[in-house]
Amino acid sequence: MSKDARFSSNRLRAGRWSGEGQIYLVTAVTKLRQPVFHDLFAARELIRVMRADEARDSHKTLAYVVMPDHLHWLLELRQGSLSQLVGRVKSICAKRIGRRVWQDGFHDRALRKEEDLQAMARYVVANPLRAGLVERIGDYPHWDAVWL
Repeated sequence: MSKDARFSSNRLRAGRWSGEGQIYLVTAVTKLRQPVFHDLFAARELIRVMRADEARDSHKTLAYVVMPDHLHWLLELRQGSLSQLVGRVKSICAKRIGRRVWQDGFHDRALRKEEDLQAMARYVVANPLRAGLVERIGDYPHWDAVWL
């Protein structure tokens, strides 16, 4: 990694904040954009890890879609930091799948209270449709949402 890339990455992390009750849209990408989650076992394992962490009340998942080479995850943070949550889910997922899965870091966006969460959830789960993977959202197996 170049010095400029490291500086940019560190600056991004320095500006990240986590707030309990805050809603975030998180995007995490696989290493070298490999289509790891094209594999049914890998995709379902990631979903199991996310659900198990939610059961610990660390967060509330509002919507997600597991794409072949990345994850979009709309969530409300309930405990800890966003970096801890995403890092933990990525780490456990990689261990269960049995290989290095993830590119370092992740992208996040804190949503403002006035933003339309239903529209954001629809945007998240419509990713396979926009990517041309399916003709109907219901045909894609790796998504869920609290409401649509």
